[in-house]
Amino acid sequence: MSHSITTMPDWGYLTTELVSYLQADAMAVTLAGMHTIEHEYNAQYIARHYQYQLPLGKLQLLELTLYLPYDTESADIEAVRMTAVKSALTWYKSLSSQNEENVLAGYEAMIFDIQLVGGGSSLNQDDNNDSANNSNSALQRLKHNFGVRYFLEDLVVDMSESMQQLQVFSWDDWYSIAAAVRTPCELWRFLAYHLEQLQQSAVNHIPSFESEDALVEHFLQSPDLFAPAIVVDNALIKNEVQDEPNSALVAITLAYKNQSSTAQMYHQHMIQAATIWSQLSMQMIDTYGKNHIANNDEQLAIPLAHWQQQLLDESLFSRHELIRTLYRHPKQSAALQKDGYVVHQHSYESLGRHYVLVFYGHESKGPNSKAAVQPKLAKIAQDVATRLPIIELHHVVVLGIDFITENNENFFDIDLWIQPVDAMTQRERQLTKQMQKLKQQEMNKQNTPPASSVEDSKPARAQKEKLPQVQMSLTIPARKDKQ
Repeated sequence: MSHSITTMPDWGYLTTELVSYLQADAMAVTLAGMHTIEHEYNAQYIARHYQYQLPLGKLQLLELTLYLPYDTESADIEAVRMTAVKSALTWYKSLSSQNEENVLAGYEAMIFDIQLVGGGSSLNQDDNNDSANNSNSALQRLKHNFGVRYFLEDLVVDMSESMQQLQVFSWDDWYSIAAAVRTPCELWRFLAYHLEQLQQSAVNHIPSFESEDALVEHFLQSPDLFAPAIVVDNALIKNEVQDEPNSALVAITLAYKNQSSTAQMYHQHMIQAATIWSQLSMQMIDTYGKNHIANNDEQLAIPLAHWQQQLLDESLFSRHELIRTLYRHPKQSAALQKDGYVVHQHSYESLGRHYVLVFYGHESKGPNSKAAVQPKLAKIAQDVATRLPIIELHHVVVLGIDFITENNENFFDIDLWIQPVDAMTQRERQLTKQMQKLKQQEMNKQNTPPASSVEDSKPARAQKEKLPQVQMSLTIPARKDKQ
């Protein structure tokens, strides 16, 4: 018998990132009706329930793996698949009736994996869970899909708009989606978009999409992808952190809106940046944890996963801007690279997260060298947290960056400090603005710029008033986002 077998996809880093948001160990789930399947088809199933607290809400994920003998007929596979989905929907209905508030606050998804077991091995209900994975069993993952037609034509379910629904994906589709969206926040928004399309199809009785791959491609090509970044950008202007809209955000949004040829180029850049940021984030937190364990740092009273989330909670565009800031460094003037400098960047996913990128000077004994500045990273973070006039501010992330060139290859050696910030009251914000205004007026009277050992770049001179001053001998070349 011939079956369509899927190959291992490129998962990207999203599935690894999600581990940081896991609230507890996976719980085994018993699904009604599956015992009969195990008995009649010499099958075995494993169901596990995961709960993730993502920045935008709760994601509950049911992973259902069904092991069937390789010689199972196609019609039997389809019958078993339908029974398994019905069992999962029954379980979900029971779960949602017990936790209505939790269900309404998030999304529930199921990943259904069918694996065919060959090599003459036997699966039965008396075997333990590892029997499907013994060395005598040749496991092959069956390629199958659901899509909107399945629920409209084969397994009709109530897709009422008044309640959240269990979103069912095949294993292959789920990891294809994860590899495409790349970030936790984009995954969350895709689930919202996917559910909306399912409900629309149910109301119109017309499938609104043909396949999950087609739907996620449409989702990633829409200018709506940048709506959250535009909200943050406007807030930064309102808070006088920057003068005008981010030109890169404007250019990318217009390219997507007009479906220009450059949109695909921008998308590839964002995908690459998302992967690099994921790698850097995990490496930074790993190093951060090892260093602070050695120093018995008080911040380790908070789980490392919390700090990891602060870095991973960045959208495709936000990661693009952070990585673009890093990779601009080789294009800076030799004098600036030698002396060192600071760049302020803001998260375009969360208005309350601010980044300070400190590029160390290359002179080993200079005032802005790594040896001189690295011990001050916590002080820098505290100073910025005190002075930044954003009432929503919740974390300041300081990156101390040593750009290293060896054998014609470039490397980043990055030190990390994450400073949590108590929410600023409206009164505190007003006082902060008044102090900044008075300070600027005093500087204007003296007509003397603040002392600095680094020559200002043009962007720094243009926006110095808009960003807080760090109490160290580095100028802050604030971005004006003019490329």
